[in-house]
Amino acid sequence: MTVAKNGLFITFEGPEGAGKSTQIELLREYFEKRGKDCVVAREPGGTEIGEKLRDILKHHKGEEPLYAEAELLLFEASRAQLVRNLIIPSLKNDCVVICDRFYDSTAAYQGYARKMDLDFINELNSFASCGRSPDITILLDLPVEEGFRRTKTRQETLLKDDRIESEALDFHRAVRDGFLDIASREPERIKIVSALGEASEIHKKIIEEIDNAV
Repeated sequence: MTVAKNGLFITFEGPEGAGKSTQIELLREYFEKRGKDCVVAREPGGTEIGEKLRDILKHHKGEEPLYAEAELLLFEASRAQLVRNLIIPSLKNDCVVICDRFYDSTAAYQGYARKMDLDFINELNSFASCGRSPDITILLDLPVEEGFRRTKTRQETLLKDDRIESEALDFHRAVRDGFLDIASREPERIKIVSALGEASEIHKKIIEEIDNAV
């Protein structure tokens, strides 16, 4: 595998419970064993400001609701900070950047599931990302019911509710449908990999997709 000048930008997307964190760690190890400088980031978060926004977005509680419009703009603010502060500088240093979610999640969650205007979201996504698109996106796909089962177990383990993971099943069905629709529109960039099966086998499929794409 050859990493082109100006680095390689890989994003992972998928419904809740798809196992992104596990696969990102396996991919980081894969690149580092081959002598590649690798930076792992996450959305929302990844910077000092972004992590504060992440806590609001995922764990906000209180009488005052977090409205959909505010939620969208907080995600975009976190992204803008991450792109400027971490992603672009790392790519300029020829690093491999692996990001746990990026703007496809905003389209799927806020657009397809929250029913906000997709054209407007795409404009915001382009602005917040400084026009930088991922070189390849791995979409880990699985049935929503299985993802629900996995996230319920995780929340019980962490003893901390996630306001987005806790949305109704129909919301998460819309998210999954959104991801699949986005992938159908950008097949060259977005590669669908089943999130069912052993982690090691899923990792092999991801490596194959990346090798074929870069």
